[in-house]
Amino acid sequence: MLISIPDVLTPQQVAEARQILESAEWVDGKVTAGYQSARAKDNRQIPEGHPAARQVGEMIVNALSKNPLFITAALPLRIFPPLFNRYTGGQSFGTHVDNAIRQVPGTGHRIRTDLSATLFFAGPEEYDGGELCVEDTYGVKKVKLPPGHMILYPATSLHHVTPVTRGARLCSFFWLQSMIRDDTQRSLLFDLDMAIQRLNADVPNHPSTVSLTGVYHNLLRQWAEMG
Repeated sequence: MLISIPDVLTPQQVAEARQILESAEWVDGKVTAGYQSARAKDNRQIPEGHPAARQVGEMIVNALSKNPLFITAALPLRIFPPLFNRYTGGQSFGTHVDNAIRQVPGTGHRIRTDLSATLFFAGPEEYDGGELCVEDTYGVKKVKLPPGHMILYPATSLHHVTPVTRGARLCSFFWLQSMIRDDTQRSLLFDLDMAIQRLNADVPNHPSTVSLTGVYHNLLRQWAEMG
């Protein structure tokens, strides 16, 4: 399930973040790639733990903690500290799948990567190419969003970034461990939650809302993993 999360950051936050990121040190993006991915990856990244990455990363995580659509879609348990990449001059990232387990830098903690996220800082008009292409059950979906918007997709998906032939593509990318490991179960809970919200908006205080909310929470109780 691919879900677009609009307006994660405000235009003011995007402008502030770009100013911070553009003054940071950028290195070869292969530093965070696994063996297979390193052969397909050609971009630049801000080093993990860099002050600029920490500052903008905290901005993103704080914004997500207040975003109802993100909470409903991801049911997050842990969020990997956001990383930042930039593609210019024909750079791309070939087809790959993200590593299943990630060590959180500077800690003994590891997370299982159930979901991948890409948050855009540059507008689509600022660069050519650079589409994020995600393969799912219904084919390849191409994604190129306005600044401040984010795409969320299963980390099990094969995906790639097409060559950037003009301008610069600037994004944040990171992974999440969800309380719901299985994408099908997570998708069912998302659809049910959204249907309950629509019913409550269309017919306030309808008695079925309470029953359906009970079903939602009982399924969540059965499927959630908190460890």
